[in-house]
Amino acid sequence: MAAGPRLSYLRDWVYGGIDGAVTTFAVVAGVVGAGLGNEIIVVLGLANLAGDGFSMAAGNWSGTRSEQHELQHLEAMERRHIELDPAGEEAEVREIFRLKGFDGQLLDSIVRHIVNNREQWVATMLVEEHGLPIQVRSAWRAAGATFTAFLVCGAVPLLPYLLGAQASFSLACASTAAVFFAIGSLQARWSPRPWWRLGASTLAVGSSAAAVAWLVGKSLAPVVAG
Repeated sequence: MAAGPRLSYLRDWVYGGIDGAVTTFAVVAGVVGAGLGNEIIVVLGLANLAGDGFSMAAGNWSGTRSEQHELQHLEAMERRHIELDPAGEEAEVREIFRLKGFDGQLLDSIVRHIVNNREQWVATMLVEEHGLPIQVRSAWRAAGATFTAFLVCGAVPLLPYLLGAQASFSLACASTAAVFFAIGSLQARWSPRPWWRLGASTLAVGSSAAAVAWLVGKSLAPVVAG
C-alpha cells in the first residue's frame, strides 16, 4: 500500500484532555456542592481518573481497531475484484476520473498509470470508491494519547487538593478554566473557527458541566448530612 500522509493523534489527545478535565472537575464541583470533605474529593477524583480514563482509552482503541478491520476487509475485496475482473475494475477507475473532468489522452494516461501499479490501483479504489483513508492510525497510539491526555488534564482540578493548598476550590476553578480554554483552542488545528472562539466554547461546556454537578451536589447536601 502506498505511503500516506503523516498520521496525527492530536484529536485523540484533545478529546481525552477535554473529557478528563470536564469529568474530574465535575466530580470536584459535585462534592464541594454537597459540602463533603477534601478527602472525598481526592478519592473520587482519583477513581474517576483511573476508571473513566481507562474506559475512554479502551473505547478509542476499539473504535480505531474497527476502522483497521474495515480497511483490511475492503482492501482484500478490491484485490479480489481486480484479480477476477481487471477490465471491469479498470473501467471503474476510468469512470471515476472521467467524472472529475479528465478526458482524452490525459484520462488514458491517468488510468494506465494507476492500473500498471497494483498497490496504487487498490489504494485508488479504497479512497475514491469507498471514501477511506489509505492508512489507519495505530489503535494503541490513539488509546495511549487519549489516556495520557485524560490523566494530565484531569489531574489539574485535583492538584490543589493533593497539595493541600488554601482556597483549593478557587484554585481548581481557575486552573481548570485555563485548561478548558487551552485544549479548546487546539481544535483550531483542524477547524475553520477562530481559536479563541473554540477555546471559549470548550470553557462554556466544561463550566456548564461543573455547574450542573455543583447544583446536584448542593441539592443532595441535606440527604448526605442525614
